[in-house]
Amino acid sequence: MADVRAALLAAQAAVPAGARRRDDRGVATVAAVGLLVMLLVVTWISVGCVNVAVAAHRAGAAADLAALAGAQALRVGADACAAVGPVAAHNGGRVTACAVEGADVRVTVEVDTPAMVGLVWSPASSARAGPAVG
Repeated sequence: MADVRAALLAAQAAVPAGARRRDDRGVATVAAVGLLVMLLVVTWISVGCVNVAVAAHRAGAAADLAALAGAQALRVGADACAAVGPVAAHNGGRVTACAVEGADVRVTVEVDTPAMVGLVWSPASSARAGPAVG
């Protein structure tokens, strides 16, 4: 047994230092850091998606209210497209299109998302308002 042990020690000593087998210490740390980075990226993407969804709903609400304001202005004889801008701006949006079609007002409104790493999305929504038919 002593001869085998001496042979193993001699064999280990003969192997150059760079060629020796390395142990697995520190692998769990690297894996944990990798998982943490992946979790942060997924969280960042999720927050971006939620921001876009919220902005899309805000654009829809702003377009609805702006179209109603335009229809009311048209009903009293005022300029409908001039009335939609302030209402959309008050609701966090900006009017990108406004058209009067007979007694109806069609409005398209965009709302910007908060900037995330320099990226800003602008979901748009359209609405129509006018007198009830029938």
